[in-house]
Amino acid sequence: MTPLREAVFLPLALLTVAFLGGLDPGTDVPWTTPTLFSLVMAVMLLAAFVRSGTLAPDRLLHGERPVIANANGALVLAALFAGSAQLVTMLTPRSGLPLLIGGVVLFLLLVNTLVVSPDRVRLLRSLGVVIGSAFILKFIVLAALADPEGSRTKRVILALFDAATLGTIAQAPVHPAAGYIAFFMCILYLIAVAMLPGSHARGQALELRSKDIEVSTRRSV
Repeated sequence: MTPLREAVFLPLALLTVAFLGGLDPGTDVPWTTPTLFSLVMAVMLLAAFVRSGTLAPDRLLHGERPVIANANGALVLAALFAGSAQLVTMLTPRSGLPLLIGGVVLFLLLVNTLVVSPDRVRLLRSLGVVIGSAFILKFIVLAALADPEGSRTKRVILALFDAATLGTIAQAPVHPAAGYIAFFMCILYLIAVAMLPGSHARGQALELRSKDIEVSTRRSV
C-alpha cells in the first residue's frame, strides 16, 4: 500500500462518508448520528473485513512502524469504523416495519458472513450487493411510496396498506438530494474498502487450499 493511499485517500474518503453520510436534508435535524444498532453492525463489519483478509490491522498498527505511521493507521481504523456505522444508519429505513425487517436481515447477513468467512473478492461482491439492495429499498422503493405528490390511486392504495399494517409501513418523505448524497457515499465507501490493506497470508492460504482441492480432484479422477 502506498503512503499516499494510507495517509490521504483512505482517511479522507472514510471521514467524508462519516460526515456527509449523516446529512438528512429537509428535516428538522439536518445531521443524524449513528444509532446503537449501527455501531454494533460496524463492529461486525470490521470483524468480517479482518476474517476475510480484506483488512490486515497489523499493516496499519505494528511495533516496527514509526509512531507517525501507527498514528495514521489508527486514524484509518477509526475512520473505517465511523464510516461503516454512518453508512448503516444512512441505509436503514427510518421507522416502522421496514426498519425492523431491514435491521434483522442485515444482522443475519453479517452473522452468516462471519460464520462462512469468505475470501476478499467474495466479501466485496456480497457487500456491494447488500449496500445496493439497501439503497434501492430506502431511496427508491420506500421513497416512492412516501412521495406526497404521487397519484391519488397510489395514495389510496398506500393508505389501505398502511392501515392493514397498523401504520408500520409509512415513512417520512425523503428529500430528493438525500438519494444523490447516499449514492455517492455508497460508491466512495466501497472504493475505500476495496483499497484497504489486505492480508497476504489469507490470500496465500486460500490459494494453497484451492491447489490442494485441484490435486485431490485429479487423483480421484
